[in-house]
Amino acid sequence: MTRIHLISTPRNLSTALMYAFAQRGDTTVVDEPLYAHYLTVSGVVHPAQEEILASQSHSGQEVIEEVILGKYDTPVLFLKNMAHHLIDLELDFLKEVTTVFLIRNPRQLIASYAKVREQPTPQDIGLERQCEIFKILKKNNHPAIVLDSGELLKNPPLVLSQLCEAIGVDFDENMLSWEAGARKEDGVWAPHWYANVHQSTGFEKQPTSSRPLPEYLAPLYQMCKPFYDFLYNYSIKG
Repeated sequence: MTRIHLISTPRNLSTALMYAFAQRGDTTVVDEPLYAHYLTVSGVVHPAQEEILASQSHSGQEVIEEVILGKYDTPVLFLKNMAHHLIDLELDFLKEVTTVFLIRNPRQLIASYAKVREQPTPQDIGLERQCEIFKILKKNNHPAIVLDSGELLKNPPLVLSQLCEAIGVDFDENMLSWEAGARKEDGVWAPHWYANVHQSTGFEKQPTSSRPLPEYLAPLYQMCKPFYDFLYNYSIKG
């Protein structure tokens, strides 16, 4: 079985990418199975906190064994995870999946994130954690593919076909579009985070992506930018 493990920053195209893989007839998609684990071990409070904790296992190890490495009826599994959710976990399971890091320019990312949570931290943004895991995978010669959302938006057919080739699955043109609205695979947090993607029918730049970075978040941007630059050098180009 091909297990595609997406490690994304927040406020990126991760849900759109999940929707794209959901259009494939050979793929099962799973939305952020480590969210409740993250809330439990971090003590962070997010929108829909109670609903999230009630909807998933709080045990990261249980999620790894039963969800990430579980049995499925399809030959391809697409797992969407957030980088900041991958804490207090043994990462040995990464050798059994193909990891794709989805990155975004932190200027846009932070400006977008602050619309949901006003005081984001470096841990919320997740770029440093992505770099840490990327280096672990590289050191151990495990797959580590980097996808930049800006490059993806330049040429979705080209970049998605390169992504599929790197993963080892055939490109399917059905991945380029989907019906607007929610999907059954959406996590219970979708009403708080997925408004834009629910209005979309494909990979397209959102008008809100050009919103300015609030001045008070400029130091956070400066902290995150070097991690983005490092990963961008390895990314698929459009």
